[in-house]
Amino acid sequence: AARKANAGVILGPVLASEVPSVVAAVEGRIPVIAFSNDADLRESGAFMMGITARQAVANIMAFAASRGIRRVAIGGPADNWGRQMRVAAEAEGSANGIAIAQLAADNLLAVPQGSANSADGLPDAVLWSDANGLARILPSLRAQGIQPLAALPELDKSPDELKQLAGTWLAAPDPEDFTQFSRAFEQRMGTRPGLITALAYDAAIIANRMRLAGGTDRSAVLSAAGFEGVCGNVRFREDGSASRSLTILNVTESGVRKVNTAVAS
Repeated sequence: AARKANAGVILGPVLASEVPSVVAAVEGRIPVIAFSNDADLRESGAFMMGITARQAVANIMAFAASRGIRRVAIGGPADNWGRQMRVAAEAEGSANGIAIAQLAADNLLAVPQGSANSADGLPDAVLWSDANGLARILPSLRAQGIQPLAALPELDKSPDELKQLAGTWLAAPDPEDFTQFSRAFEQRMGTRPGLITALAYDAAIIANRMRLAGGTDRSAVLSAAGFEGVCGNVRFREDGSASRSLTILNVTESGVRKVNTAVAS
């Protein structure tokens, strides 16, 4: 239907499982900007708008290294996001001089001795892939002086949910940009936007800017300058992945505090 209507670009779908059929249906004639965060969609023919585990981990590891962290243990569920986070952590840890230790997927209560090559057998930090699991082990991490890090698939947490992660460093879009968008959206629509809403807004901005620049084909999506949005500046690569600017946030009892400026990854 989009092809018959002479659409210049398709924004969506949301789910990774839906992307292959959409790409097949357009037969390479229309750029597809999907909202999935699944890095396995690289080389699928679509462009990935979602914030991937690799993007989050790259920013977290670079920041952790700058703060003197040299040993990180990785934990969380063994789902697709957790798998991608662990793969990214191994690569980004090596790039930043950080030794990586893998924790058991079901180890939600404590960080065991001997999980890192250090005098006390403990890591400097633990990187976790889900908010609920991290909240459960936070008391243990605090008691042992271990810095909690998070790479989460969902970033639009409520204030009460965030309080449970107090002391955690995580990578996310700049909260100042997102807050301005959120207020304007709520005034107009009467409800708060989530991350997918913000990604869709940014994707619409991208489509409009391509149109104003004279084209919406694949080469326009791959514009070397990239695109600015409320979820961070994004620049697409030939394989469909994206370089995205994220900010490191420190979660506190009263909200989040920005601790560094956005870095593209």
